[in-house]
Amino acid sequence: MSNISQQLDALAVKVGALLTINGQKLATAESCTGGWVAQCLTSIAGSSDWFERGFVTYSNEAKLEMLGVDADTLLAHGAVSEATAAAMATGALRHSHADWALAVTGVAGPGGGSKGKPVGMVCFGWAAFDGRVETQTLHFSGDREQVRAQSVAHALAGLLERAVQCSA
Repeated sequence: MSNISQQLDALAVKVGALLTINGQKLATAESCTGGWVAQCLTSIAGSSDWFERGFVTYSNEAKLEMLGVDADTLLAHGAVSEATAAAMATGALRHSHADWALAVTGVAGPGGGSKGKPVGMVCFGWAAFDGRVETQTLHFSGDREQVRAQSVAHALAGLLERAVQCSA
């Protein structure tokens, strides 16, 4: 097992343990990670107790239809934006029975980047049952696989950070 696989597995185990302790469930909304976050989470035995569902919304149409992201948000900010990540996370909560949702949207590369949204730019959203929504944008380096792996790790670590704060 590679170092990144071990890191992702460890994060997924921690997420599952925290959600179990809190009696909560998680939904995911993924674009550039293509379901990798959900795969990491569901590779953990017993994840059906705390993983509610995952949405892979790679296209703008999927974001609109499956998550209810507003067309004006996509038009004004684009698919790779904190506004869209927030809308994806809140849409995942609204279209599930989860207490938490995380969203990932970005430019994994090697193409598709622009001056304003270069390859490696990834936006994250985390939405909580209490209505709180937080977003963040990071710029990762490396090839497509490395950008995606770093994105999965950050999405899970960000959820852990927020869920721990909320349960404290």
